Amino acid sequence: MISRYATKTVVIWERVPGTLDFSMTNSVQAAKGYFPIVYKTDLLKSIFETASAVWAVITAAAILTSVFLYMLTKRELRDAKHLKDNIWTSDKITSPAVYGIINPKIIIPDLIAKSDMPYILAHERVHICRRDNLWRVVAVITACVHWFNPLAWIFLRWFFADMELACDAKTLKILGEENAKDYAAALLTCATGKSYFASAFGGAKTRVRIDNILSYKKLTFLSALAFGALIAAGAFVLITNAVGG
Repeated sequence: MISRYATKTVVIWERVPGTLDFSMTNSVQAAKGYFPIVYKTDLLKSIFETASAVWAVITAAAILTSVFLYMLTKRELRDAKHLKDNIWTSDKITSPAVYGIINPKIIIPDLIAKSDMPYILAHERVHICRRDNLWRVVAVITACVHWFNPLAWIFLRWFFADMELACDAKTLKILGEENAKDYAAALLTCATGKSYFASAFGGAKTRVRIDNILSYKKLTFLSALAFGALIAAGAFVLITNAVGG
């Protein structure tokens, strides 16, 4: 089925001495030679060279802007006060969050209620355990590389939202279902935080998160088995070679 729409794709393999095999796809039939690539017309050459330059410039600008914003955030939090272990407090943030990748710190607002602290710290420690800040950076860089694709930015937003939902589920598994209401109440007090580079306790889609928290149930063995079968079936479909017929 898929091959019907890919019959014009030409894949050329060539081994460069001292390297692995490389492949080149000529989906739009613009090239007449490969390694180095030779375009069929000067117009096509001009279009692809210009498009490549625009892509490279905007990609570099987007990544540099992201790095600048990250460094600016780190600088603003330099005066955070050490509380204990890797926990710090600051009056410059409105929601608890994990900052940093190699040596992550949990930074919380000064006015957080003591009764909310166990739930906040449990949530942020799950983020650290899952290395969510590293995955955030990878996701942002990926979106910057694919800046021209609006779906990349939509998927980035969904990725961050799903990250928080997964973290909530893991936290509730640790805390126990009996603490779901108190955990949801703590989330409501921290619902203003939002950052691309920090895993915030009050992050994306607060209403959805509250609903999921209050309806949280541990995954049964039968549910886990069914979910595993669904993943296996999806993987089989996706990795199966699409041979036309």
